[in-house]
Amino acid sequence: MNPEKTRLHILRDKSDLSAKAKTGVSLHCHTEYSKEMLDFVPHYADKLPIIASFWHREQKNYREREGRDVDFTTSFWSPPLAPKDIFDIEEAQIKELNLSPLVSITDHDSIQATLEVNQLAPESDAPLSMEWTVPFEYGFFHVGVHNLPKDRAEELTTTLLEFTFNEANHNDAKLTEMFAMLNEIPGVLVVLNHPLWDIEIVGKQRHRELLDMFIARHVKWIHAFEVNGFRSWSENKGTIDLAESIGMPLVTGGDRHGCKPNTVLNITNAKTFAEFADEVRTDKHSEVVLMPAYEQPLHSRQLESFAEILSHYPHFRAGRQKWFQRVHFDNGDGGGPRPLTEYGWVRGGPLWLRIAVWVLGVSGSPVMRPLFRAARKKKDRLPRIASPAPLPARRDDDSVIELTSDPVG
Repeated sequence: MNPEKTRLHILRDKSDLSAKAKTGVSLHCHTEYSKEMLDFVPHYADKLPIIASFWHREQKNYREREGRDVDFTTSFWSPPLAPKDIFDIEEAQIKELNLSPLVSITDHDSIQATLEVNQLAPESDAPLSMEWTVPFEYGFFHVGVHNLPKDRAEELTTTLLEFTFNEANHNDAKLTEMFAMLNEIPGVLVVLNHPLWDIEIVGKQRHRELLDMFIARHVKWIHAFEVNGFRSWSENKGTIDLAESIGMPLVTGGDRHGCKPNTVLNITNAKTFAEFADEVRTDKHSEVVLMPAYEQPLHSRQLESFAEILSHYPHFRAGRQKWFQRVHFDNGDGGGPRPLTEYGWVRGGPLWLRIAVWVLGVSGSPVMRPLFRAARKKKDRLPRIASPAPLPARRDDDSVIELTSDPVG
């Protein structure tokens, strides 16, 4: 890793970092306003033992009843927590490190959550941000757009989403125009989220070909690549290597959808988000911290998150308490996506699905972590030994020179 661009630190336990930095930055969180598409369901349902046979039977029954296949491309689910809950959880984790918090929520193609946080807690001065879906060639990428100017945020969001959802705009010239527009705004941070993730499910090789094309044409508009809290260490290491090869700084993105705080953070001496963005954009420097929870096996954490997403929350407002109220399905009748409860789901669907949800909950419990730890591939285990390379000095006396845990080269 090029220390002039990014320094990576691994926290083995939560520490007081106030002597090392002034501010902790949490990026990439999802709230109830985030529409998470369900088009991945057929791909994974076909691969799950036992579940696959029930899934195929349900598909057959639906086809015979409706005269068409199930279409998940317009259906979605939403994470359980409200924006202020997410914001408070992220702030609390950063304050435990004795740092001042900056929290940037990025729901899919929406700034509604960040607008709500600022309305409920004006003193928070939360950046107006979103995870922007960028169609590109035969796939798409997710781009974190952080800290839109408050007086233009809604107008800019409308412009960006007009590109996303209007196929006539899907060309390089228009995309360059969008990126150039963002790049001209001081304080805005543009991050390529989880760049190596085959999110389109086109295959790793085709995705890498797509990524290479995207980098060749548009990387000059990207300010940083993301080290993602819900991707494996081997994939994040690949992102680190890619960023180093082209001189790109890195920032973190927790990508949380459940109830636990982000497992990755940035630390900085910047006091505002605009200052942090300038540090990445202009100085091309970033301090990345992997929190202790990131060391836990990824599959265990993913299942734990799924269990939280599928849990029952009786204290939530009406219509958000049960998971099947938070899943919206479009049956093609022209009424658009509607909660599963409007299709007669009052107990959580067929028995086999309720059992599968229960199994997910058990699999995601902490008692199962030792099994996932034992099965984890060696390449996905975090390094225990710090790089022997000397740490570079920074420009100010209060800069982050070292952490109590291991810096990794």
